[in-house]
Amino acid sequence: MRLLLISNSTNFGENYLAWASTQIEMFCMQNHINKDSRIIFVPFAGVNIGGKAYPESYDAYEAKVKDVFREKFGLENFTSVHHFDDKVKAVKEADCIVVGGGNTFHLVAEMHRYGLMDAIREQALKGVPYMGWSAGSNVACPTLCTTNDMPIVQPASFKCLNLVPFQINPHYLDPHPEIDKMIKHGGETRQDRINEYLAVNQEMTVVGLREATALWVTDNKMMLKGGKKMIVMRYGKESVEIDPNSDVTFLLGEQNA
Repeated sequence: MRLLLISNSTNFGENYLAWASTQIEMFCMQNHINKDSRIIFVPFAGVNIGGKAYPESYDAYEAKVKDVFREKFGLENFTSVHHFDDKVKAVKEADCIVVGGGNTFHLVAEMHRYGLMDAIREQALKGVPYMGWSAGSNVACPTLCTTNDMPIVQPASFKCLNLVPFQINPHYLDPHPEIDKMIKHGGETRQDRINEYLAVNQEMTVVGLREATALWVTDNKMMLKGGKKMIVMRYGKESVEIDPNSDVTFLLGEQNA
């Protein structure tokens, strides 16, 4: 497989996809994605983009991402799958599949609705390059259960692409965020919620991908890229912090749910 699983599209104060541009460019070069390559974009997580609400937001999302791919990488042959009547065929004819972030529940619902979960998995297992950020990384996992999003719709299933055998929590935040110096966060932390997941899915592993990090999968090897550490969490065990640019291939041997 050829996977680029990015935690987040944009760091605070930066342009869209700015931090991830180097990762995307290197991934495209490594996988021979060029101006003639047919890139299919899956926009279904974008339910409120550019002031447009679903489904008009899909056009706005496509334009937003296409502008970056065209201007930064010279990739013109970029089309959103929502334009196609036969979406499965469009995916199967693609040279690269890109899944954008947003609301994971809506993304998963639409992917199941159009039969894209099986189609994308099939193509990725054949070696078609796949890249996604935020929700697009979450759906590469066995399920959506470690998303941070609100369930604004009910998917037919929580099952996802199962391209990696562990769960990703994108945008992972360390515990105890403060609203200001006087008011402390009173609800569950991100760690509390992940611990709840692990308590009822004790055989699973959760990877916390902090902002500005990504996982690269090339064949049977996986690397952590970016400027921050990744945290690996398992039930009943101490969490493990892993340095950037580490080989994390061992995670590909984790058991599926």
